[in-house]
Amino acid sequence: MSDKYEKVAVLGVNFTKITNRELLEQLKTDSLNHSNRFVITANPEIVLYARDNPEYLAIIKSADYTTADGIGIIKGANILKTPLPERVTGFDTLCSLLEFADKEQKSVYFLGAKPETIKKTIAKVRHEYPALKIAGYHDGYFKDAQEVTAEIKVSNPDFVFVALGFPKQEFFIAKYRQLTASIWMGVGGSFDVLAGTVKRAPLFWQKHHIEWLYRLFQEPSRFWRMLALPKYLIMVFLEKFGLLKD
Repeated sequence: MSDKYEKVAVLGVNFTKITNRELLEQLKTDSLNHSNRFVITANPEIVLYARDNPEYLAIIKSADYTTADGIGIIKGANILKTPLPERVTGFDTLCSLLEFADKEQKSVYFLGAKPETIKKTIAKVRHEYPALKIAGYHDGYFKDAQEVTAEIKVSNPDFVFVALGFPKQEFFIAKYRQLTASIWMGVGGSFDVLAGTVKRAPLFWQKHHIEWLYRLFQEPSRFWRMLALPKYLIMVFLEKFGLLKD
């Protein structure tokens, strides 16, 4: 694990105090050095889940970089008077790393999403990043991980992007990351955005930190999941005043 960067604790989860540019440059260096790295991009929902699941919290602690993917994390850190520099989202990091892989002719393994989505993702990657080497890919609907992990081990990619959703993707990476000297990163629903099956919020919504609201309009079924944010903020204020019980 890299100890180069300061950590900021938000409700028991340690976030890496790092900017988008710093993370990208660090991961480029790690990749060129063939270092094994584990990246988690965590939002308030993940923080709450980690508080209730010690095994998952331990996995987050084992990651090399845990970034603030969500304005709620930035606001929480500010409330606790331990600010983080900026949001470092999984999707933006993924796209930057794909550009790097294309430039350096690096290899990438893609795992996750529905069968039709992963196929569209691979087609998009082949079109947008023609010099990038696709080490392999598999949808997220597998019963036995052995076939997938064997393919990853043999292909020995520079990057492994896992889109199984939390906490499944983090458990998968923690269990199998030592198979290859790769940059391993959970990317949630990013393949859906790459494939075009889900639209990312326009820049206006992103800049005003209401990307979550745009996504709710797209997927009203996410409403109950969105309730994690007010619960999270209440817990942050309780933590601030020393009223939060473990």
